[in-house]
Amino acid sequence: MDSGKDGGHRDGAAGPGLTLHRQIGLGSAVSLVTGCMVGSGIFMSPQGVLVYMGSPGASLVVWALCGFLAMLGALCYAELGALFPEAGGEYAYILRTFGSLPAFLVIYMFVLVGRPAGVAALSLSLAEYALAPFYLGCHSVPQAMVKSVAASCILLLTLANSWSSRLATTLTNVCSAAKVFSLLVIVAGGAMVLGQGRGRTEALLFAFHNTTQQAGRVGMAFYQGLWSFDGWNSIHYVVEELRSPRRNLVLALTVAIPLVTSLYVLVNVSYFLVLSPREILSSEALAVSWGNQVLGSWAWLIPVAVALSMLGSANVVFFSGSRVCYAAARQGHMPRLMSMVHVRHLTPAPALMFTAAVALVLVIPGDFRTIVNFLRQVKLSPSSVSWLTYGATISCLLYLRIKMKSLPRTYKVPTFIPAVMILAALCLVLVPIIDHPRIEFLYVFLFLLSGCLAYFLFVYFQCYPQCLQIAALHLQLLLEVAPTTEHH
Repeated sequence: MDSGKDGGHRDGAAGPGLTLHRQIGLGSAVSLVTGCMVGSGIFMSPQGVLVYMGSPGASLVVWALCGFLAMLGALCYAELGALFPEAGGEYAYILRTFGSLPAFLVIYMFVLVGRPAGVAALSLSLAEYALAPFYLGCHSVPQAMVKSVAASCILLLTLANSWSSRLATTLTNVCSAAKVFSLLVIVAGGAMVLGQGRGRTEALLFAFHNTTQQAGRVGMAFYQGLWSFDGWNSIHYVVEELRSPRRNLVLALTVAIPLVTSLYVLVNVSYFLVLSPREILSSEALAVSWGNQVLGSWAWLIPVAVALSMLGSANVVFFSGSRVCYAAARQGHMPRLMSMVHVRHLTPAPALMFTAAVALVLVIPGDFRTIVNFLRQVKLSPSSVSWLTYGATISCLLYLRIKMKSLPRTYKVPTFIPAVMILAALCLVLVPIIDHPRIEFLYVFLFLLSGCLAYFLFVYFQCYPQCLQIAALHLQLLLEVAPTTEHH
């Protein structure tokens, strides 16, 4: 039993039919995309766009354009998903197009940092929010309690996802429905305030007053907006568990992204109608401030909505992140053990446990603000896994059209769409670093260089201790997992 990195060799020891089940239908796919996109950001701190754009009107335009960019990117990804209907998202597409090293760098940042840090940040945020009512007289919630609740949340998500993929998708569906309902409440509340003549219409009457003209600030505003849209690509990590993937992939994206975009724009309009610009910019939890003025005794609905939003987002990040780890292990870019599934539950239990272990390592010594600041630096750094990776992935589409014209394509986007997206990605990558260079750019670049070293050491030359094979064999028996069948 090979537990190390075998450079892509696949073990043929799998039993017949042992594979991940296709049990994600269209409704669950829409819910997964919506649940991953709608995080705590739209409830807690969506004012970042306003800070950089300077005016409500320009902010709403940015929100709409962010949704448009996400939709164009999703259409490009949908064509790649139809060409390569396998788990892994960007990792799988870059691997099939540009080869092993670029794909490993994606997985190096994604598996070791991106997804576990996202789970840790959401769990810590959920813990702080859930414990705050019990410590009203205190300056802050004790960190020991916050970390205990966050760790418990991670362990419960691990158990739920390891027990049944259906249970995990049901949790996603429930939380996504709660998120959409909460956003609709905010939209309806804004319409009610406007209908009663109590709305602050001056913000909309002078909508574009004081709009910034600086390209760097506009770029940062887009980054702030796109942060809230992050997750539009999440369905691609679980393509192998999607029913009728070539049909449902496109349908899920064309339903979920316009829905979220419309809700985001309308929710921001509701914020502007109820709160003054000064209140918006000074609020640490914008939806809570909105609820206190509009909902009265029902204002408790907003904290509950935020808590459910963070729980659902953590579950989706956990669910999709483990599938990327699983896909990378099948190609020899992670230990072979992580490419195995539970023999009865048919879930990628080792990959789930690895993601949970890294998240717990981040939770125990760290705190919410440190992890969120790090995530924002990674997201906003031009050499990171965000738009640099998106641009590289979409460039796969143009490369394949030039080099592999004979590939059967059941779905195809017009060529100008990937071209526009690559240009947008270049602008989002280059404008902030030219306008305002920061030391975080260097940190991320050095981390990627360390990924090159790890690739040649562990994947290319396969330098790993022999004892790992023995340890993996015992873990395989303990966890009751086995290799999956060859995927086609």
